[in-house]
Amino acid sequence: MVSSTGPRLYKNLSQEELLKIALERKEGVVASNGALAVQTGARTGRSPKDRFIVKDAITENAVDWGVINQPFSTEGFERLWQRVQDYLNKRECLFVMEIYAGTLPEYQVPVLLTAELAWHALFAKNMFVSFSNSKESRHPQWKVIYAPHFKTDPKRDEVNSDAAILFDFTNHRLLICGTQYAGELKKGMFSVLNFMLPDYKVLPMHCAANQGPSGDVALFFGLSGTGKTTLSTEPDRLLIGDDEHGWSSNGVFNFEGGCYAKCINLSRKNEPVIWEAIRSGAVMENVILDSLTQDPDYNNDKLTQNTRVAYPLSFIENRVHSGHAGNPQNVIFLCCDLYGVLPPVARLTKEQAAYYFLSGYTALVGSTEVGTDAAIKPTFSACFGAPFFPRPAQVYAHLLMEHIQSTNADVYLVNTGWIGGSYGKGGSRLSIPSTRSVIHAIVNAGLKKVTYKQLPGFNIDIPDTIPRESSAMDIIPSDPRETWKNKDEYSVCASQLILEFQKNFEKFHAPHIQKAGPVLL
Repeated sequence: MVSSTGPRLYKNLSQEELLKIALERKEGVVASNGALAVQTGARTGRSPKDRFIVKDAITENAVDWGVINQPFSTEGFERLWQRVQDYLNKRECLFVMEIYAGTLPEYQVPVLLTAELAWHALFAKNMFVSFSNSKESRHPQWKVIYAPHFKTDPKRDEVNSDAAILFDFTNHRLLICGTQYAGELKKGMFSVLNFMLPDYKVLPMHCAANQGPSGDVALFFGLSGTGKTTLSTEPDRLLIGDDEHGWSSNGVFNFEGGCYAKCINLSRKNEPVIWEAIRSGAVMENVILDSLTQDPDYNNDKLTQNTRVAYPLSFIENRVHSGHAGNPQNVIFLCCDLYGVLPPVARLTKEQAAYYFLSGYTALVGSTEVGTDAAIKPTFSACFGAPFFPRPAQVYAHLLMEHIQSTNADVYLVNTGWIGGSYGKGGSRLSIPSTRSVIHAIVNAGLKKVTYKQLPGFNIDIPDTIPRESSAMDIIPSDPRETWKNKDEYSVCASQLILEFQKNFEKFHAPHIQKAGPVLL
């Protein structure tokens, strides 16, 4: 990839070596907790408008082309790939990492990363799998170039801005340039697996996963800010992973070797596992430090609400070391409801699970995308992660239904948003401890022992009561109507949300699933 007379290559360096070089090159500073603190410049989140897929014989009829999956020519990719290689050949040094995406041998994809910055190599070492469980991978190696200081020219390079993220599925290449935000690397390879795995009847998922003392597995789907990482990192359960997994006929496996947790408003009390994992070797993005003490100010969103920390799973004591486990007993959809009309928890049928999975309703809370305003607003993102799924959403929804059918997994919709009123109009957001008590009732089978009733309009089953494990836990009304002072206002807001659901779902052309959705009274 790089000529022998070109830059000095640093290959497969350790955490300590990469940290030392990053500091020498002034790529970041050490915070008081020992983590490397970096800033990513103007782009503090993903750049979805700059994401392209080469349209060729492999992808033409397989990709869901449109605003999310934008087509790119083979010739244009080759020109830009070569241009970036020429640019890298003039650098003083480069960082090469041989890593893997996926913890299960039969689906593990080898990755050869060439990075311009040391801290990006450190990020990759933290976030990807550093070992192979098989002598020889069954899948081709992906070549990834990460050149954040190379700025694209929209007219010359046929892109939309000075940054680009391009996928070549035929030749197994990923090019990232013009952005320092490391989430592009993580989500880039996630998109690769999301395209590849359905061919093997494996459901790729934007979800967290953990395992209980008895071996029971729970999945936590949701967009950023809805609580995947927070709610899956429990002291009394083993973490499998916090964001990306596959569900095969044999069970669940992590795509990653690390965690990429949000830092905004982080506290030791509410998120002790994440708090303790932020230490030397971890990388914090866009977290403001005190100029004198170098203490992180997790409540400061001066640069962005999408502050992040990347650390290896080895920094978490309570984890599943293999990165994979059995089939899930509980599937949890986390949604942040701004209307305040959804219940704290509801049990879904298989068809309802497909409906809410395709809908992916939640709120943009501390958006992970650049160009998105800071205002909290409702959104629909198919599969709880539309920007990362190249194939049509129905492909993933049908796989979900098949796995639920074959495993008899229970599916729950959990509201981590507002109750008692809408956002900004008298409602209050459910606290993390309150939502944890709901999750405990699910994973500890408490919700299997109660009776249910149907919530009109949404036609989902809600428990008569939510069991509490101790008297110290909050009492949470299971019926959202009970939390509203004005029941007529509840009805108006519920109707507004139902109409939003119906309007959004029209694009899927799936009448058999649409019947499981909400209806106006």
